Amino acid sequence: MFQKAITAVTAAVLCALLCSCSPKAPSARETGIKNFKNTQKKLNELLLRNDLSKETRYAVVNRIANNMLSVKDYTNLIVFLTEWAEDHPDDPYNAYWLLMTAYAYLENDAEPIAEYYFERIINNYSDLKIQSKSIHFLCLQHLIQISKSSANKISYFNQLISRFPNNVSITELYYRLAIEYENEGEWNQAIRTYTLFLDQDDASTIQIAGVPNAFLKAKQLIDFNNSSKDWTFESLDALVTAVKRAISNYNYKALDRYKSKVNFFAMSWRQDETDTNAQENFSMRSFMRGNRIRYSAELDSTSSPTEAYLRTTGWSNYVNVWYLYFRKVNFPADPEIHGRWEWAGIYFGEKL
Repeated sequence: MFQKAITAVTAAVLCALLCSCSPKAPSARETGIKNFKNTQKKLNELLLRNDLSKETRYAVVNRIANNMLSVKDYTNLIVFLTEWAEDHPDDPYNAYWLLMTAYAYLENDAEPIAEYYFERIINNYSDLKIQSKSIHFLCLQHLIQISKSSANKISYFNQLISRFPNNVSITELYYRLAIEYENEGEWNQAIRTYTLFLDQDDASTIQIAGVPNAFLKAKQLIDFNNSSKDWTFESLDALVTAVKRAISNYNYKALDRYKSKVNFFAMSWRQDETDTNAQENFSMRSFMRGNRIRYSAELDSTSSPTEAYLRTTGWSNYVNVWYLYFRKVNFPADPEIHGRWEWAGIYFGEKL
């Protein structure tokens, strides 16, 4: 009986040992890596053949590159494609290979290097269509997104407008181009481009991401540029003194002259200056006749070096308090006007 028990135990131990020594089945991940390496090896061997047609060679290089993209092997992808383009300068698809290189750098958060490759493609390679998409168009789109240089963006926007007018919103690009001209201090070009924006049929209805009320802002700027600007004062003190004197003398004609002739607003504190209902054009005459108008001796304490408020009372029974709003003119396009002061609007009621 004891012998049988020993035999049974021995058999169980041997079975366990045999099972533990049997080869372990590879995991799905290990199998996938092995298959990937085998596929890449075969494709690279195929690429060494000298009898490949141009189309077949493109297909092989593209397959190798996309295999690397599929596993996010950006480092080896960059090495493979840049070496290929360098060793095969006559490859008609080099622009595409370098586009994939730039994309790999973008995925590695190396935007400056990606920008270098996008520009290299545009400057050194003829345009190429892959799956009906222009390589140059894709490069320009990426460059506008990642470039930190307004001067460069000006070039990119102009290229998109001139070369790909049917692929973009010309209206939006004119507006964004005008902003970059402003950033570069090219005021004449900015004014010209804002005018082109306003000339587009959809300028008044277009919605530009990140730019609310684009049409109104552009129109106000162009209207101001085209105006006489003869209502501005050299200093805030001069403007406030003139307005106070006109109020004291109940000289509505003088007040009407001092009001900005472009973009003057009259609104409550809850409204926005760009609201269409806030744009007002009225004479001070009807509000001064029969009323006892008073003003504060000093400007409001919230006034700053670029804007100021003067509290006044007695204009009407409905809204007794008006804050006259003065601001420093910010218009570098005209150095003689830039930095002067204007009476730009009225806020109705006490400050919130």
